Amino acid sequence: MIKGIDVSDYQGTGFSTSGLDFVIVKATEGRSYINPKQAAQVKRARDAGCVVGFYHFLWPGHIQDQAEYFVQKCLSIKGDLLFVDWENTSSGTRASGAEKDAFIRAVQRLRGKSHRVGLYCNRDFWLNHDSTAFAGDGLWIADYNENPGRPGVEAPWVFHQYTSTPVDTNLGNFASRAALRKWATGTGSSTEDDMPQYVNLGIDKPFTLAPGQDWDAIEFTKEWTDEPGGHANDGSVFVRGAARYTGQVSLVLTGVPVGTQFQVRQSEVDSSGKYVADHPIAELIGTEGGTYGIVPLVGRVGSGRQMRIRVKAFQDTPVTVKSAVLKAMVWKED
Repeated sequence: MIKGIDVSDYQGTGFSTSGLDFVIVKATEGRSYINPKQAAQVKRARDAGCVVGFYHFLWPGHIQDQAEYFVQKCLSIKGDLLFVDWENTSSGTRASGAEKDAFIRAVQRLRGKSHRVGLYCNRDFWLNHDSTAFAGDGLWIADYNENPGRPGVEAPWVFHQYTSTPVDTNLGNFASRAALRKWATGTGSSTEDDMPQYVNLGIDKPFTLAPGQDWDAIEFTKEWTDEPGGHANDGSVFVRGAARYTGQVSLVLTGVPVGTQFQVRQSEVDSSGKYVADHPIAELIGTEGGTYGIVPLVGRVGSGRQMRIRVKAFQDTPVTVKSAVLKAMVWKED
């Protein structure tokens, strides 16, 4: 992933660009405000070689006028990113989801041939106020969850704003600055190798591990999303190589005695289904009232190989896996 910041007039023009790949600058708000430091902030970002973006703070009403004001006043050039900032205004009001959608579409009509146009909002807005889940060309999500690069949303995203200290800081879901620039200029799409594809799998009913049973692969019998196409129906494989991936598997267990171990690992298989490599073991510890755990998934699987999730219990009584939900972003490789 790559790192960037977003700035408004409050941040001034002396911000550091060291280690940054992108800078997104507030351009306008409503129908009358222009960031007076926009030009200097943009120059600083461009001089550092950063990918540049702009955002408009949306108010309710006069949506077409706001869209036209934004594209007229932001100092964008071809290939810069454009976003709408959808959140509560200083008066406690907010644009509706329909108005947010209308603004994005208006900017796409005005500038969509030379710019990516996306949505910025926080996790609460995305989950509780957005009924359409429309983010234009990409979702920029704010979630201060102390877990950079893993916002608490299931939707694909392009940027994660994870802190405001000392300045709004973001991770970009791209392999490199060049990959972001390629996407921003329209020569790469959100389904090409520089952008991740989303996988969301689960099980439709609990399954039980017998006492003394060896490592057992989770059969993911629910497939909500499989954009890379690596999961066969009711299969245990969640990604096929060559690919990189990051994500998590959430488990709910019963029957694990308090204080005892339940182990989880990623295992690679070849095209014949033979296990050829095991990844490090993660341990869950039994707790009263059931056991719950989230196991991070980060890795790479080579060409011709596939990745599974395997589990193992050590007690003399059966253990039931009541729920297993896998969420991952996958970058396909040539």
